[in-house]
Amino acid sequence: MEQISDEVFYERCAGIDVHSRLLVVCLRIGRKSETREFGTLTHEIREMVAWLKENGCQMAAMESTGSYWKPIYNIFEQEGLSAMVCNAYHIKNVPGRKTDVGDAQWIARCLSQGLLNPSFIPDREQRELRDMTRFRKSQIEDRARNLNRLQKFLEGANVKLSEWVSDIDGKSATKLLELIIGKPDFSIDDVAANMHGGLKSTPEQLFHALEGSMTHSQREFLTHVMNVIKEQTAQIEKTDAMIGRSLSDNYKAAIKALDKIPGIGRVSAEQIVAESGTDMSRFRNQHAFSKWMGVCPGNNESAGKRKSGKTPPGNATLKSTLTQCAKTAKKIKRASSVRNTAGWFLIAGKIGLLWRLPIPLQSRFILC
Repeated sequence: MEQISDEVFYERCAGIDVHSRLLVVCLRIGRKSETREFGTLTHEIREMVAWLKENGCQMAAMESTGSYWKPIYNIFEQEGLSAMVCNAYHIKNVPGRKTDVGDAQWIARCLSQGLLNPSFIPDREQRELRDMTRFRKSQIEDRARNLNRLQKFLEGANVKLSEWVSDIDGKSATKLLELIIGKPDFSIDDVAANMHGGLKSTPEQLFHALEGSMTHSQREFLTHVMNVIKEQTAQIEKTDAMIGRSLSDNYKAAIKALDKIPGIGRVSAEQIVAESGTDMSRFRNQHAFSKWMGVCPGNNESAGKRKSGKTPPGNATLKSTLTQCAKTAKKIKRASSVRNTAGWFLIAGKIGLLWRLPIPLQSRFILC
């Protein structure tokens, strides 16, 4: 019979139960433990770090509770004290015995015996870049929602501009909408004067498409919506500039390499680099990377039978970005020419279909 080892990985370690206003810390030294409570203000966190250092703490562990762990991890990083952030689902305590002190003691006990798997926490530079790219992604999504509202509003006013113009936010569409607002009794000549030369539609077609039923209050509301979209566009450009200034040479090289792949543009490349970084050695192989991203099926087997394996949660931001890139690459005709490129990366979309994109085999940016 195989004997179960009770090996101690950390002789001196700490488990931290994190809350918005309270930190419960259990310092475990050998088989003895001491529990203290601290606040979450900066000077209180530094007091906790000083106490752990005085007792020779080798490693501290905490649950990834919302965003509450971030300031604690940042201060640990500044003070040079090793810490790991773990998935709360992996270190659940026994049901019915959950207390703040009990959770901290359980985390410390699991840490001392090497039973915790740390989550991937990038360095501070990448974390700051990730915050900016995620904020920009939310800005772009908010702007897209307002564009959809603008489209619904135009449909309600029987303005069929989208039937003849591919981009409702393009230069020609914007000029034509401004024409509707500023000159209700516009003519075909006015429409022709505001058309871009590359439009396939004729002035007569666009004139009839713009003949809607719009009241004065609707025109005023349309002006407001368009101004909101313009302001959002300006704010996105400001965020783009901030991201560009914060990129190091290493990040710029990786973004340039990713930008060459069909379906991946500059914004998507910046998002991918901000989420995954440029050092792929932290992932064992492409399968581990896919699991971390949340695009591979989970395991659910019992009594020798395979059941439905639900896809585990992963990096939702990276997953949605690569899904959009895969769908874009599918529409590009030249994407078929990259089928023979070495290195394949599997991307699973929410619709359940699998797309394949090549990955450039860079010396410092290898995904598979």
